[in-house]
Amino acid sequence: MKTRVGLWIDHRKALIVVVTDQGEEIRLIVSKVQKQPRRSGDSPLKGRYESLQVGADDSRQRTLTGHLKLYYDAVMAGIGDAESILIFGPGEAKGELKKCLERNNLGGRVVSVETVDKMTNPQIAAKVREYFAE
Repeated sequence: MKTRVGLWIDHRKALIVVVTDQGEEIRLIVSKVQKQPRRSGDSPLKGRYESLQVGADDSRQRTLTGHLKLYYDAVMAGIGDAESILIFGPGEAKGELKKCLERNNLGGRVVSVETVDKMTNPQIAAKVREYFAE
């Protein structure tokens, strides 16, 4: 049984379309990743200890990186043992996921990485069906 997967991904959600000989299945993985919070322009905290009351940039970056790792691990688990993987989406997440797949010796299964704009779930499923049509 041939398993082909099309995956639309950004940092907020991943929609996985699994196409097999028996049909197709759609899975949604929602990310708990939040973009880095920005410091407000004018802090009401004044005085000598203000810097101690604001989180360090590197700790916020580590938190973001940790959340992204958990998210990409969940996406890779959702892909399963697919033979062919099509990755597409609007931002940087598709490239980051491809690197994660390569680190886990799954990079050879990626057949294409494409940049596309926002799409509805039926449009995503139709694109995957069209790509893997034989």
